[in-house]
Amino acid sequence: MQPKRYAIVDLETTGGRASRHKIIEVGIVLHDGQQVLDTYSSLVNPECYVPYGITQLTGITQEMVQDAPKFYEVARKIVEMTEGAIFVAHNVRFDYSFLREEFKRLGYTYSRRNLCTVRLSRKAFPGLPSYSLGNLIKWMGWKADARHRALDDALATAELLRRILAEEDNQKQVVDMVNLGIKESLLPKSFDMEKMHALPEECGVYYLHNAQGEVVYVGKSINIKKRIAEHFADKTEKAGKLQRHVHDITYEITGSELVALLLESHEIKRLHPPINRAQRVRRFPYLVHTLTDEAGYICYEATQANAARRKTLQVISEYPKFAHARNHLNRVREAFELCARLCKLQPGNSGPCFHYHIKQCHGACAEQESVEDYNERALAAREVLSTVFEEDFFLLDEGREPGELAVILVENGNYQGFGYLDEEGLNGSMDNLRDAITPYAGNPETTRLIQRYLNKKPHLKRIPVQTEAVEW
Repeated sequence: MQPKRYAIVDLETTGGRASRHKIIEVGIVLHDGQQVLDTYSSLVNPECYVPYGITQLTGITQEMVQDAPKFYEVARKIVEMTEGAIFVAHNVRFDYSFLREEFKRLGYTYSRRNLCTVRLSRKAFPGLPSYSLGNLIKWMGWKADARHRALDDALATAELLRRILAEEDNQKQVVDMVNLGIKESLLPKSFDMEKMHALPEECGVYYLHNAQGEVVYVGKSINIKKRIAEHFADKTEKAGKLQRHVHDITYEITGSELVALLLESHEIKRLHPPINRAQRVRRFPYLVHTLTDEAGYICYEATQANAARRKTLQVISEYPKFAHARNHLNRVREAFELCARLCKLQPGNSGPCFHYHIKQCHGACAEQESVEDYNERALAAREVLSTVFEEDFFLLDEGREPGELAVILVENGNYQGFGYLDEEGLNGSMDNLRDAITPYAGNPETTRLIQRYLNKKPHLKRIPVQTEAVEW
């Protein structure tokens, strides 16, 4: 059975990225699948410059929008027109993301079941040379008075949807797409499609519970609803376990993807969910440990060790690959001019190491350096081996709502915890930043998560811990 109401939406914007550009016109057609029920359109003042290229494409000029209502003035009408309807657009990701971003700036979470007529038309009318709206308008013989204006394009999309829905087989495709590819029979008995659609499309951590309320799986996603839908649409062994055991779903919105990664890691270690077995396998099987030889010299070694052997070692740092452990140890050896043989980086147990002959080792291996002098440098090297980050800093990332920031603390070379702070609270004393932090234990996995995130987003704001005052 097909859904009864559709809100077909088209937007004109100042550019192609929802995070940077703004809406300049909105058009909505309310439709029942057979006929138009209502329409709405309005120019929108973007409170920014309308690029010349956009004016050339749409005909919308700066003068046309300067006295138009701002988005907050049309927001209520958009909510009312689309409430309870399926949100439809030609390339729905574009229009839906722009509206979600605009509402987010207002502090409102805009969430609708949605449907893409690009995907639908590919399935309904295979073999066409192009599925752009312009080409489909020509193919349908539809008369569009003003292409690239919001209401006219929305009306054309509504006609396209009507023709698609005229075929019963296509109605099944619509239901499948709206339900994110999930067959309701695959959902847990206590979790129907309405609950699925009520899940947030936000970044965070989610918890899947069994009938006794116990957590059986923990995951993270930048879009919780989409990720959970994928779990139940899959036909993998893990998906089968979820479908059999999950009774309820809870979640925690984090805003920041890094916070979601860190919280997920913490919760898996804390809760030991049975379906997270793959993530509970040790990801850091290699390590650098320290020992003292018979002469009293401090030695280091990069090696692999299972859980039983680890208990007998003084572990300094852990790594996902042996090469990472060995290379890190070798860099530290070079920096502190330690002996390659005492660092187990050169075979043999006696006689001068190679680096002694090229004057890069002070001669502990050749009885030319005292235990005291060598161990002084070796202890200093240990600090570097156990320290991942060379500086202490607060890292600022996206919060859970407008005006809020996520704060991650890296101190003494390691992750210390995270929290949230209003942007207004950032100005002034560093105490505000530190007070926002909830302590969490750092480990090699959290270190790697932060390193990877910083590599992906190198321009995130870092505030050195030693800073006396903060300005935002």
